[in-house]
Amino acid sequence: MSDNKKTYWKGLEELSEDPKFLKYAEKEFPEYLPVKTGKEVDHEGSSRRDFLKMMGFSLAAASLAACEAPVRKAIPYLIKPEEVDPGIPNYYASTYTSGGDYCSIVVKTREGRPIKIEGNWESKITQGGVNAQVEASVLTLYDKQRLRGPMAGGAEVEWETLDKNVLQQLRTVAASGGQISIVSNTVISPTTLKVIEDFKAQYANTVHITYDPQSAHGLIKANEKAFGKAVVPSYDYSKADVIVSFGADFLGTWIAPIENTKQYSKTRKISSEKRTMSRHFQYESVLSLTGCNADYRFPIRPSQEGLLVVALYNAIAQKGGNARINTTKIEEASISQVADELWASRGKSLVVCGSNDPDVQLVVNAINHVLGNYGNTIDLNNPLNYRQGDEDLMNNFIQQAGSGSIGAVIFLGCNPVYDHPRGGELVNALGKIKVKIATNITLDE
Repeated sequence: MSDNKKTYWKGLEELSEDPKFLKYAEKEFPEYLPVKTGKEVDHEGSSRRDFLKMMGFSLAAASLAACEAPVRKAIPYLIKPEEVDPGIPNYYASTYTSGGDYCSIVVKTREGRPIKIEGNWESKITQGGVNAQVEASVLTLYDKQRLRGPMAGGAEVEWETLDKNVLQQLRTVAASGGQISIVSNTVISPTTLKVIEDFKAQYANTVHITYDPQSAHGLIKANEKAFGKAVVPSYDYSKADVIVSFGADFLGTWIAPIENTKQYSKTRKISSEKRTMSRHFQYESVLSLTGCNADYRFPIRPSQEGLLVVALYNAIAQKGGNARINTTKIEEASISQVADELWASRGKSLVVCGSNDPDVQLVVNAINHVLGNYGNTIDLNNPLNYRQGDEDLMNNFIQQAGSGSIGAVIFLGCNPVYDHPRGGELVNALGKIKVKIATNITLDE
């Protein structure tokens, strides 16, 4: 023990003669032991202060390690593709389609990986527009739930084995005269439609059935009955000075929201060419994106929609001297104002309805006909192909599946068990179909 330490502890003894003080001093300061016992201790060991230092370092190191990102190693190209430069993005024109929705897009990629979707400004249809669904679709490419290979009966199989098994079963169904049903959402790709036609040529008993989660079948049936054309017409909101919508969220989900939004925006701002804005009246039971942008929004019950459409027709027919429709009268003060504005903008107005009831759509057609909107804001000669779903065929398929008269079904990138109104019935009916094939990218319903 050094002379300095001996002097320190001797001074400490002189400071207090209390035995308790010396007892606790021995525990607190082990260096004091040589003073009391005369025995030297090993000072190469860890002191209390060293222990606290080590503990503090350990906690800091653990915290630092928890904040560290995982190590990612960049592997250079052995043979670099000519069009790929690390760190410099590439852009590719492409098309988004899903459930009858369409958008022309430009995809931003880095090292071959798509990371961002933008609208294609070269498109005369969507004019560079996108919506939330289109923007978010890039995430499906990195979905951990995506299937990495084919599956049969819940187990992974090889493509060669699956193809051989499927072809064998389809031939068995065709040889026995069983019906093969291909169920899909609206298909707008000419190539895909050609492949389906080739399949139908190979298997004569094949029926292609289309449906859409947001169906426009009522509108198609109404146009077929009124004009002999089973189509969804093109609407031009940029030419309409007065727009009236009954439950049609044409800026959010109805028919062609991206195209509609681009047209609608042109009438909602004042420019040097157009000194006035369009007037927008919205009747709806649930607040929608379109309702939020309307000049006048009128909350209604779903049961009132058809009655209000008829009331508007009667108000306009009275001005034009046309026959009125006898129906239950509904009191709605706004109908008179809306009728006046529509009549003042004949040929430059537009009335749309989101109902899937053909009878309601027939009345809407009559309103637009009296107002002279066909050929101006509505074009039947250049129809839209976004919503071609046939509810009659889909209902017939579910009925046949329940009766066991369908031998095989192929679900082409769709999930009617989840997004069709009769999905619950379809669950039970599928148990009676021997061969069931789905081309979906995840293990959905």
